[in-house]
Amino acid sequence: MNKDFPRIITFLRKERGLSQKQAAADLGISQAVLSHYEKGIRECGLDFLVRTADYYEVSVDYLLGRTVQRNPSSVSDMPDSEDIRHLKGNMINQINRKLLMNTTTIIYDLLAQMGSKRLTNAASNYLMCAQYQVFRAIYGAEESNTQTLFSLDKSRCKNLTTASMMMDLELAEAVMEKEKLALALSPDILSSYFDKGASSLFNLIQFAERNVRNTGKAEM
Repeated sequence: MNKDFPRIITFLRKERGLSQKQAAADLGISQAVLSHYEKGIRECGLDFLVRTADYYEVSVDYLLGRTVQRNPSSVSDMPDSEDIRHLKGNMINQINRKLLMNTTTIIYDLLAQMGSKRLTNAASNYLMCAQYQVFRAIYGAEESNTQTLFSLDKSRCKNLTTASMMMDLELAEAVMEKEKLALALSPDILSSYFDKGASSLFNLIQFAERNVRNTGKAEM
């Protein structure tokens, strides 16, 4: 096989919280054989490679370390940023949803390649807090909605979650520096790795930076 395959199948199994025994049973092999595959002691056949790709819902190229894109079918065409600006209503809702989903997929695939549990946890906590803040704002718009769903005080939750996000981002950067984690990336490399999904990332970057600039102008 290759040097990446053992590392990737081990990561995918642990990511799902599966024991070697459970994964081996699901894949129709013995635990000893799976252990040999994960350690790179033994090479698997093509049938197992395809079965593993189906089991973890990733492409064979991903298993072999030939791409950081888990599943090519998980991304789709995105219109150019200028086209998106003129969309309205439900259409813009769907486009933004796909843009965020595709970009999140790219981020997690890059995190998987970096292979740090601490980094992935910090990034996940940051993204979860961002979604928590948006959901809580929507939920709290109707004053009669019960607050029993939440344990954080309504008057303090925004400041607390913002502080938590800042700490998670600092932690992520500290982990990458300490563990010397880095990926060689460029627009061309991202486009090659993620094909059509890269347009989501590029659009998100443009929108985010435009919004930041516009916010800055509004405050001046």
